[in-house]
Amino acid sequence: MQAVVLAGGYATRLWPITRDRPKMLLPVGETTVIDRVLGQLEADDRIDDVYISTNERFADGFEAHIADSGFRKPRLSIEDTSDEGEKFGVVGALAQLVEREGIADEDLLVVAGDNLISFDMAEFVDFFESSPGPVLAAYDVGSPERASSYGVLSLDGDRVTELQEKPADPPSTLVSIACYAFPAEAVTFEEYLSDGNNPDEPGWFISWLVDREPVSAFTFDEAWYDIGTPESYLEAVAWRLGGESLVSDAATVENTDLGENVHILGDATVVDSTVDDSVIFPGVTIEDCTVSHSIVDTGSHLSNLDLSEALIGAHTHIADGHRG
Repeated sequence: MQAVVLAGGYATRLWPITRDRPKMLLPVGETTVIDRVLGQLEADDRIDDVYISTNERFADGFEAHIADSGFRKPRLSIEDTSDEGEKFGVVGALAQLVEREGIADEDLLVVAGDNLISFDMAEFVDFFESSPGPVLAAYDVGSPERASSYGVLSLDGDRVTELQEKPADPPSTLVSIACYAFPAEAVTFEEYLSDGNNPDEPGWFISWLVDREPVSAFTFDEAWYDIGTPESYLEAVAWRLGGESLVSDAATVENTDLGENVHILGDATVVDSTVDDSVIFPGVTIEDCTVSHSIVDTGSHLSNLDLSEALIGAHTHIADGHRG
């Protein structure tokens, strides 16, 4: 079985934090978003190779990350795009990757690299091996409002009877979470696209498959975070830290009240401040500030500020409300 980790998005809702950094490399506790997925795929002997599907802009960053990670299976498969307007859509990118890498005749696991999932991927593959056709992972988001942002499922037991992509009036709160396994005969992205179907969301491809063969749902009750916004990213960090704070040994924290779910990385310096529910990147200096529900990127210098729900880009200097 081959695996594809989708990492081609530009994460514009997290800019400026992700303007030059893929969101899949954002820290969540001691590791990164994508490493939680890569580690599980690395450990499963049924997975032969792991293709990280990304774009030209982020290719060098992923290449360096893979080299430093110690993982053996991951390799880059690079889309010919460098900005949001050139994207092929998820299904379009998958079709190109399958052809580019010559893996059309193999079982295929596809998972979004910005998915933070709590279940063991090996259990998902076990479920796939015992199912009659393609499998997707499904999670109950608990509210119709949230469900309307995803592909919403109707089931008969484990069997998917319908998938509606981002419906205004969801029939349930159970959604597909962009984790799929396809037997080789269902890796039919080119056929789907040749019929003029939507190349963007994989839910449209699943809907197309449901009319042709049995598709099963692997449901789980633990945590799941779709890391696409500052709020969802900080929620994922909070889940991972569990109310604790994580401070790098290289960081300096003095006369500072650290609340819940604070991650201070690298050689950051925080003095005479109050910080809660925030991520502070390496090289940041924070003095006489109150910082909550915020992300402060590398090399920034903040002093005498009260920040809430802020995104501070790299190497930004702000003192007493004035940008430097």
